[in-house]
Amino acid sequence: MKTIFSGVQPTGVITLGNYLGAFKQFPKFQDEGNAIYCIVDQHAITVQQDPKELQENIRKLAATYLATGIDPNKSTLFIQSEVPAHAQAGWMMQCVASMGELERMTQFKDKSTGKESVNAALLTYPPLMAADILLYNTTIVPVGEDQKQHLELTRDLAERFNKRYGKTLVVPEIYLPKEGARIKSLQEPTKKMSKSDPNTKATIKLLDTPKQIEKKIKSAVTDSEGIVTFDAENKPGVANLLTIESAISGVAIDDLVAKYAGLGYGAFKAGVAEAVIADLTPVQERFNELIDSPELDRILDEGAEKANAIASATVKRMERAMGLGRQR
Repeated sequence: MKTIFSGVQPTGVITLGNYLGAFKQFPKFQDEGNAIYCIVDQHAITVQQDPKELQENIRKLAATYLATGIDPNKSTLFIQSEVPAHAQAGWMMQCVASMGELERMTQFKDKSTGKESVNAALLTYPPLMAADILLYNTTIVPVGEDQKQHLELTRDLAERFNKRYGKTLVVPEIYLPKEGARIKSLQEPTKKMSKSDPNTKATIKLLDTPKQIEKKIKSAVTDSEGIVTFDAENKPGVANLLTIESAISGVAIDDLVAKYAGLGYGAFKAGVAEAVIADLTPVQERFNELIDSPELDRILDEGAEKANAIASATVKRMERAMGLGRQR
């Protein structure tokens, strides 16, 4: 059976774009193999975090995973920092990596350019990311295009380790899944929907109330034509709303265009809002059940126990291969 690993940082608000582009896609992996989902909180501290906010975000992310369809009976869900093997294996991966290849990472160059000083972990976190994956004998890693370079490094480090110390690590395959819907700002539909947008009308958040969702969609930028048709270049606002309803309902865009033919933008926006609210309401209800519940802690405890058993065994193999400690 293939093992699929995915990790997400607990860094704040989850938008409708995050939900449709990523979280709505995650549950299918648990039906395709041994799915492991990790809340990578150690990666989050490569930039300074407020400790209280970080703890809240970790819990919110765990509840979001479960509310959007992750089944703990089919998958393993855990917090990275609760499995010490991640930091241990991360150090060993650093000892295999070179400065040159870490400095060539596009994200490091983007985040460090023009700054007087940067956190050392910003340079060295790719080996920790490699460790996250390699600890679980992962065979498949679904990633977006922006993370492909890091996965290529993970493969290189695994192959280098095996060449130096004997076959110890499984070399994972990179899987570039079909991209989820790319959701745009409701106020500037040529730009990506962003949690950091200062215009609060631009972004739908996963936990927005039905009234807030309805209000934001009603105020979404369209045009003066009043004709619902998909034309991303000339009618980006209308195209964005069609994309949202199609992604959330599973109805083809052409069928939605037919549905709204001759109805005008009022009925169109009301229909989009209705579809979004209908999909998010059960997610929000499950999130609210979980967020402060013993059930969430139990699931995370069980996930950490399962993850520790697998990861500790891999670390022992790695240490034995490298000659660390007393060989027993």
